[in-house]
Amino acid sequence: MTANQVPEPAIRVRGIEKSFKDLPVLRGVDFDVSAGSILALLGSNGAGKTTLVRILSTLLKADAGTARVNGFDVAEAPGEVRESISLTGQFAAVDEVLTGRENLVLIAQLRHLQDPAAIADDLLARFSLTEAGNRRAATYSGGMRRRLDISMSLIGNPPVIFLDEPTTGLDPQARIEVWQTIRELAAGGTTVLLTTQYLDEAEQLADRIAILHEGTIIQNGTLAELKALLPPARVEYVEKQPSLEEVFLTLVGDTAEAATAPRGGTAPAGKEIR
Repeated sequence: MTANQVPEPAIRVRGIEKSFKDLPVLRGVDFDVSAGSILALLGSNGAGKTTLVRILSTLLKADAGTARVNGFDVAEAPGEVRESISLTGQFAAVDEVLTGRENLVLIAQLRHLQDPAAIADDLLARFSLTEAGNRRAATYSGGMRRRLDISMSLIGNPPVIFLDEPTTGLDPQARIEVWQTIRELAAGGTTVLLTTQYLDEAEQLADRIAILHEGTIIQNGTLAELKALLPPARVEYVEKQPSLEEVFLTLVGDTAEAATAPRGGTAPAGKEIR
């Protein structure tokens, strides 16, 4: 690739349409996701987020439009797309009868990879689950179970991962654990398409945010670009009140303050600039 060439996006979507009987769900969706970045796809219930993820992961065929994942067309080369991706749905797909380590070993064996035990041990360490590795998954907390689920999806090192509302139903501490996991994935070069209803989740994690509404992407940009769409804010000094999340995490003794701090630093104690 020469200096003037732009690398192909890890995910490219053009004009995707999908209807269920007489109900149009996607009405011409367009967006790109750069390799190694996190795109948060925001939308309310029924906006079509999961439908779009199912199309991109070859589980559903679009009525019109094209999509490429890791350079492969999802309609023309579904096998190659499946080898390039991993999909984690809204509910953890772990076998609760097995231990965490046994879940990982099983997936590595099903993928016919060499040394499944070493792969399992490496992922347990990577996701801070080593001490719980020999416990049955049924005993895991919600955050631990979700981290195990994501680690299982990474076996084979897929370059693209789809996370469909990965923190649904999790408590604040578990959400922060999953957020940190997602950040580490992108830092390691994995491309992440994250669907979520939680605005704070998109704000904390995403390099770019796309808003899906009534079947189309109505805005797509960085957090700063989206904020610039509104009139400039007045600068005022006001007393800062703690959020309920801050109160909860303080009371339970969690040490994840760094994980929840806004990017770009914090305001002085007791004050907040708006």
